[in-house]
Amino acid sequence: MIKERENQLKMAERGAIVSIIAYIIVALCKLVIGNLTHSKALFADGLNNATDIIASITVLIGLRLARKPADDDHRYGHWKMESLASLLTSLVMIVVGGQVFVEALTHLFAKHTEAPDSIAAIVGIISAIFMFGVYLYNHRLAKKVQSHALDAAAKDNLSDAITSIGTAVAVFAASFNLIWIDRVTALIIGLVIIKTGFDIFKESSYSLSDGFSIEELRKYKQDILKIEGVKGVKDIKGRSYGANIFLDVVVYMDPNISVQESHDITEHIEDLLSDKYNVFDTDIHVEPLEKESET
Repeated sequence: MIKERENQLKMAERGAIVSIIAYIIVALCKLVIGNLTHSKALFADGLNNATDIIASITVLIGLRLARKPADDDHRYGHWKMESLASLLTSLVMIVVGGQVFVEALTHLFAKHTEAPDSIAAIVGIISAIFMFGVYLYNHRLAKKVQSHALDAAAKDNLSDAITSIGTAVAVFAASFNLIWIDRVTALIIGLVIIKTGFDIFKESSYSLSDGFSIEELRKYKQDILKIEGVKGVKDIKGRSYGANIFLDVVVYMDPNISVQESHDITEHIEDLLSDKYNVFDTDIHVEPLEKESET
């Protein structure tokens, strides 16, 4: 199971590398063309893609560190490095998004304005098509290797493709002297970067603080109770290390069955949770059934 997960993370690294290369190309084009054509929306979108380079590099580092084996200081392994990398990325995105928003707000009320060249719109459309292709690649790879980090990166690719389309529309409108649309779009892009940063921050901090879905725990409990020999579930707790789920389960069993029989039942529980819910590790504690304990 550990070796298989390490191989999946290694495959997920390919998606992160593809994103890094794609964002470098797109960011450079948008920043240069946006500056030359006086498009604040395209330039802001380029800064957004520049932060995505940092985000993708952080994801790549996180995936590689997550593959490190467990040691004396990390008995559960280094899987949480993935979540930590996402947390750091979110902080960078929030700061850059704030800078984009403030700059766009300043230009919005500036007296001197210069209409952007229509070539900026073409760059936006080409970027949208390019990033949508990157999204499809990473989305399919994420599903194949079951990587939440890469799937999040894929969603970011898709949002960038949509943002690029919005930028192209804004630049096109500005070329007809509707310059305020270009400026307002830059404001919106800044807000999108900030919101995305906060969403990633919320998700990664939830994982790092050992938050876990009550609904998922309820599903696990219901299936465990269906296993023959399990008389009740006293307690069940879950935590995530990267994309890996770790569970602590306390079950009631008949005190008269043999140790081997109780062991076989716990093995059945582990196999069920692993096969059906892809649970990485389950620690099961058995307690003897008492009348008041029966569930």
